[in-house]
Amino acid sequence: MSMIEPYRGTVYPWHCDHMDHMNVMWYVGKFDEATWNLFAHLGMPPSRMRASNCGMAAVDQRVSYKQELHAGDTVAVRSGVLEVKEKSLRFFHEMRDAATGDISAITQLVAVHMNTVERRSCGLPEDVRAKARELVVSYELPWTA
Repeated sequence: MSMIEPYRGTVYPWHCDHMDHMNVMWYVGKFDEATWNLFAHLGMPPSRMRASNCGMAAVDQRVSYKQELHAGDTVAVRSGVLEVKEKSLRFFHEMRDAATGDISAITQLVAVHMNTVERRSCGLPEDVRAKARELVVSYELPWTA
């Protein structure tokens, strides 16, 4: 199907380290913001998770850094789903320099749906799985090429 754009933002000077480029913690932070917007797009906003005592736990994350970003750069994150299982999603985010279109970083995550009271995995709601299946795309990740 297609990817969505769950995040746009700007690199601020305080995001940069002593080497004058955005520090890795901010790449991960921006990817995290994209993740929560992706979950909301799939029908799992925080309000639904709280009301059903459920949440998502990241159990695996990989990041490939492609090109540095600097203060003042604007970024756009596009996301897609790679795999939908009963209790988990495998998805990715692609961060691009919004001005040039160049890929700056790519991350893949595996997140497990869990009952936050029992602290154990549980099935994703069917409507969420159905919406996630609409976002399944084929994408060549850097570490699988």
